[in-house]
Amino acid sequence: MSKSDHPNLGEDRTRAAASKVLSGTETKGIIARILPFLGPAFIAAVAYVDPGNFATNIQGGAQYGYMLLWVIFASNLMAMLIQMLSAKLGIATGKNLAELCRDNFRLPFVWMMWVIAEVAAIATDLAEFLGAAVGFQLLFHVPLLIGGILTAISTVIILSLEKRGFRPMEAVIGALVGIIAVCYLLETILARPNWKLIAYFSVVPKFQGTDSVLVAAGILGATVMPHVIFLHSALTQGRIVTKDPAKLKKLVRFEMVDILIAMGLAGFVNAAMLIMAAATFHNPTYNNIGTIEQAYRTLAPLLGKSASVIFGVSLLASGLSSSAVGTMAGQLVMQGFLKHSIPIWVRRLVTMIPSLIVIAMGLEPTKVLVISQVILSFGIPFALLPLVIFTNKRELMGDLANSTLTRIMAYVVTFLIIGLNVFLLYQTFIPG
Repeated sequence: MSKSDHPNLGEDRTRAAASKVLSGTETKGIIARILPFLGPAFIAAVAYVDPGNFATNIQGGAQYGYMLLWVIFASNLMAMLIQMLSAKLGIATGKNLAELCRDNFRLPFVWMMWVIAEVAAIATDLAEFLGAAVGFQLLFHVPLLIGGILTAISTVIILSLEKRGFRPMEAVIGALVGIIAVCYLLETILARPNWKLIAYFSVVPKFQGTDSVLVAAGILGATVMPHVIFLHSALTQGRIVTKDPAKLKKLVRFEMVDILIAMGLAGFVNAAMLIMAAATFHNPTYNNIGTIEQAYRTLAPLLGKSASVIFGVSLLASGLSSSAVGTMAGQLVMQGFLKHSIPIWVRRLVTMIPSLIVIAMGLEPTKVLVISQVILSFGIPFALLPLVIFTNKRELMGDLANSTLTRIMAYVVTFLIIGLNVFLLYQTFIPG
C-alpha cells in the first residue's frame, strides 16, 4: 500500500480538530485547542539540541563557567525568529524554501544551492550520527562501529514512521526531545549550580578575551543550522491548509505557540548543558574537559554513576532524533531543489557512509563534531538570506509578509549570524 493509500487517521483527526479551532467552533479548553498545532517546531527543535550542541556547551561551561550563558539565550531568541519565518513561509505559500528557491533563482544558482545544502546536511548528519554512536558506546560498552550500525538501524525505524503520516513522527521526536529535557533537568539538580551566577550571566553580556568570543561563535554556530531552516517550511506547507486570510493569521499565531514551547524547551536544554559543565568542570582540575567521552567518564566520580548514565541517555536520544531529522531534511531539500527524491533508506545509507569511515579511521568524535560545525557555517547564508527575502515579499506572502519591525530584526539577526560564522571560519583557518 502506498503512502497516499494508507489510512492516516491521525492526520485526519488532527486536521479536523485544527479546522474546528480555526473556525471558532471548538469549545474545549486551551490545551485541547493548542494540541492539533503542536509538532512541526518540535521536529525542528531537535537540531538545536543535537550532539554538536553537547560539544560546544560543555566546552563553554568548562572553560568559562556561567559567563556565556547569555549567548545561549540570545541564540535561542534568534532561532525562534528564524524558525517562525520558515514556518510562516510554508503556511503562506504552500511551498517550502527549497521549492521557492528553485522557482525564483536561475538554474545554475539553484544547483549550487542544492550542492551546498546537501554538503551541509551531510555534515550535520555526520555530527548527529557520531553522537548517537558514541551514546551507544558509552551506555552499552560496545565498539563505536557497532554503535554506528545500531544508530543506522534505529534511525531507519524512526524514519519509517513517516509512512503513517506526520503525527507518529512528531510524537516520537517530541518524546525524544522530552527525554533530553528530563535528563538535563536531573543533571542540573545533581550538579547543584550557583543560581545567583546563573541569573547574572543569563542577562549580562560578557567576554573574556578572543578565545571566549570564538567559543561563543561556536555555540551560535551549533544552534542555527541551514538544514532545519529548509525543513520547517516543508513541515508546515501542507500540514494544515487554509486560504482564508483570517484563519491564516490564526494558524500562524498557533504556530508561534508551537515554536515558543519547542524552542523554549531547546533553550532550556542548552542552558542546562552549559550550567552542568560550569558547575562540575569549571575548575583548574577539570576545565580542560574537551570531549563528550571525557565529560561522561568524569561525571561518575564527581556526581555519581547516575549522572553519567543520564548524560549518556540524553546523548543517545539527541543523536537518534537529530540523525533521523537530518536525513528527512536532506530528502526534502533534494526534492525541493530538483523535483526528485530517492528512497529514504538509500539516503540513510549514503549519509552514514562518511560517519562509518570516520569511525573506521579512529578519528576523535568530538573533534569531528567541531569540524562539522565549521562546514555548516558555509551553508547558513544560502538558507537565511533567501528566507528573509521571500518572507518580505507581499506578492508571495500576502498579509503574512514581514512587518517593518520583523524585516529589520530579520536582517540584523541574519547578518549577525553570518558575521559570527565568518569570524569562526577566520579564527579556525587563520589562527592568530
